[in-house]
Amino acid sequence: MYFSFIIPVYNRPDEIDELLESLSKLKTELVFEVVVVEDGSKISCEHIIEKYNSKLSISYYFKPNSGPGDSRNYGMRIAKGDYFIILDSDCIIPEDYLEHVTKSLENDYVDCFGGPDAALDTFSDVQKAINFTMTSFLTTGGIRGGSEKVDKFQPRSFNMGLSKIAFEASNGFGNIHPGEDPDLSIRLWNLGFRTKLIKEAFVYHKRRISWEKFQLQVNKFGKARPILNSWYPQFVKITFWFPSLFLLGFLFSVLLLGFKFPYFLELYIAYFTVLFTVSLFVNKSLKIALYSVYAAIIQFYGYGKGFLLSFYKIFILKQKPEEAFPELFFKK
Repeated sequence: MYFSFIIPVYNRPDEIDELLESLSKLKTELVFEVVVVEDGSKISCEHIIEKYNSKLSISYYFKPNSGPGDSRNYGMRIAKGDYFIILDSDCIIPEDYLEHVTKSLENDYVDCFGGPDAALDTFSDVQKAINFTMTSFLTTGGIRGGSEKVDKFQPRSFNMGLSKIAFEASNGFGNIHPGEDPDLSIRLWNLGFRTKLIKEAFVYHKRRISWEKFQLQVNKFGKARPILNSWYPQFVKITFWFPSLFLLGFLFSVLLLGFKFPYFLELYIAYFTVLFTVSLFVNKSLKIALYSVYAAIIQFYGYGKGFLLSFYKIFILKQKPEEAFPELFFKK
C-alpha cells in the first residue's frame, strides 16, 4: 500500500511544525507522501512546509475556507496514494505508528480504520486532564476510541485511515462539523465497507484548547448527535442519551436535597470521587485529578445541554438541521 497523509490546517503553523517533525521520524521502510491543505488560513504555514521538503515527500495546497471535512476531501482527491491517513494538525505521531497500521491491515484488511489518542508528558495539566476525560471509560470519552466496545467502530477524523476505493464510493466527508466522521462511517457501512479500531495506532493529541473552547466543542458534539440520529435512525443507541440523563439526574438530585433526600446527590459525589481517584492513579498528579473532575463536569454539561436542545429542535419542532443549527454546517 502507498499511504498519503492528509492534513488540513487552519491558522496553526506551530502545530503543523510539530506534526511534520514527528512524521519525519517515522520508523518505516515504506515510501509515503504528506499532503497539507491550508483551509483559507490568515496565518500561513507555507514557510513551515519548506523546512521539510528535504525530509518528506510533501506537497502544500491553499484553498478558500470551507471547513475540515471539505479540506480533507480536497487533499484526498489530489493525493497519489491508494490509502489515506487523515490527521488533525494538533497531533504528534509516534515513531512506530505506520508499522502498527501496516501490520494490522495486512492481518485483517479494512477500508477504514481509526486509532485512539493519548497525552505526552510535555502536555500542560489542562491538556492532560481534558485528554483523560475525553478518553476515559468513566465518561462519554470511553466511546471515542480506546475502550469502545461495539460491533462497529466509528473512526474519528483526528486519526483515521480511509482507502481510495472507499473515498471514491462515499464521496468522503459531508459538510456537517462536528459529526462528519460518524456520518462518513455510517455511509461506509451502508455501502458494505468495514471499519475497525487499531488500538496500537494511537496519536498524541495536543488539543490546544481552553476551558471555554472545550465547553463550546462538546456542546457542538451534543448538538450534532440528534441530527445524525435523524439521518440514521437504525444506528441510534441509548448511550447517546447518557450525558443528558446525567445532567437531568443531577438537577433532580439537587431538587431532592431540598426535601432532605440526599441519596441521589451522594451517588454523584461518589462517581466524581471515583473519577478523581482513577485520574490521580493514571496521571500521578493531584492538580490534574482535580482538573479531570472539572473537565468531566464541563463535558457532561456541554454535551448534555447541546443534545437536549438539538433533540427538541429536530424531533419535537421538526426543524431542518441546517436551519436549526447553521453553525454546524459549512457551505461547500
